[in-house]
Amino acid sequence: MLLFLVLDPIGNIPCFLAVLRGVSPERRRLVIIRELFIALAVLLIFMFAGKYILILLKISQSSLGIAGGIVLFLIAIKMIFAGSAEIFPNNLDGEPLVVPLAVPFVAGPSAITAVILLMAQEPAQWLEWLIALICAWILSGLILLFSEKIGHITGDRILIAVERLMGMLLSVVSVQMLVTGIRQSFSL
Repeated sequence: MLLFLVLDPIGNIPCFLAVLRGVSPERRRLVIIRELFIALAVLLIFMFAGKYILILLKISQSSLGIAGGIVLFLIAIKMIFAGSAEIFPNNLDGEPLVVPLAVPFVAGPSAITAVILLMAQEPAQWLEWLIALICAWILSGLILLFSEKIGHITGDRILIAVERLMGMLLSVVSVQMLVTGIRQSFSL
């Protein structure tokens, strides 16, 4: 559930629609699929190499938890109090590649932090984390593949309401990450 929330497919619907507006309708699905696979590759790299990146940069797990909690909280605040269509305006001409759809929309800072933390806290459960990531990615991918239809059916108001609800849930998760990081830092 955490991974699904941080991938934020519902909040990304308006962003994807805005960025893909200049792409021909017959290419949109292919672009979304390509960007989803790039995002999955980025998340998998950080899931399995993130621990070593932390060691290389001399970042403790508690520091990552605190930073991850803060980043998640900021993203949750944006989800709750602002429509995501204005967060990332479309300044692209042509077909996007990697940025902004794969990174940061799908594989954003919160998703990268979440997969690193999951593996850092419970590395023995790597198979469970991998399955959870793939399930969240598939569900998010399906939502984003049908983003145009979902946007037409629900309208902007319902999308914004669902995004705000997901933001509330994400804010609770972020506060828990922050509290856990502080407890680990000060051995509480």
